[in-house]
Order: sequence, then structure tokens, then C-alpha cells
Amino acid sequence: MPAAAALTTALVSRCDRPKHEGPKYGRLSYRSPSVRSLFEQARQGLLDAEYAAHPVERYAQAHLAALRAAAAVLAARARPRNRAQPTSAWALLATVAPELAEWSAFFAASSATRAAAEAGVHRLVTARDADDLVRQAGDFLDLARHAAARPSR
Repeated sequence: MPAAAALTTALVSRCDRPKHEGPKYGRLSYRSPSVRSLFEQARQGLLDAEYAAHPVERYAQAHLAALRAAAAVLAARARPRNRAQPTSAWALLATVAPELAEWSAFFAASSATRAAAEAGVHRLVTARDADDLVRQAGDFLDLARHAAARPSR
């Protein structure tokens, strides 16, 4: 994932990634209380993941924190549409925020591992896997905040 993280960071840097949280970005990203609440839940989930004792707990908490950040971006940038079938948040995120498409694919792929780990299949998650996901979820949260601050296209 480091290559994807570097690519996403480079893409976001080219697309007006703010050097600081100025009024322009703060006003847009926190206009909605639901967006603010989802980012706060994501931040708290990431803290919980960092301090969880068991790797499976760290992995699951980090993945859920990333999912809440994705939901915040969707709340900030998506426009409601009538859909006949359910669509995953990760698939929607890739269409609403294309700059996060690689992250969407990564977290969508790791969703099955999280579900299996939560169901009791603990052999799928090592301490290193959990630590890596916590770090990657932290990177994603930062990028998601910037994506939520940008207007939808």
C-alpha cells in the first residue's frame, strides 16, 4: 500500500491540497453537522484502534474509522440519487471523490478480512497487519478531510 499512499498523496498535492486548515477549507468541510460528527467518530475510532490490545481489534477499529471517514466525504460531496440496488460506500466514494479511488479499492479489498476477523477468524490478522492498517487509516483520514472540504465536481 505504500505505493498507493504515495500516489494518492501526490495526486492530492497537485489538486490544491491546503497547506493549512484555512477558513475556505474549514467552512466547506464542516458545514454539515453530520460530516463533523462522522469525522469525529472516525478520529475517535482511530484512537481506539491505536490503543486496542489485540491485533484483530486494532484492525477492525482502524477499518471502521476509515469507513466513517469515507461516509463523511460522501455526506459532504454526494448528491442523492434513486438506486434500485445497494452500493458499497467504497464504490460510491470512488465515483464521488475520484482522487480517493485507490484508497477505496484498498479498503474495499480489506473489508472481507475485517468481517472474517470480527467473525472470529483471527489467524488472518497479524500484529503487523493491524499496525499497518492503523497507519493507513490515519493517512486516509487526513486525505478524506481534504476531499470533504473540496466542492463536488
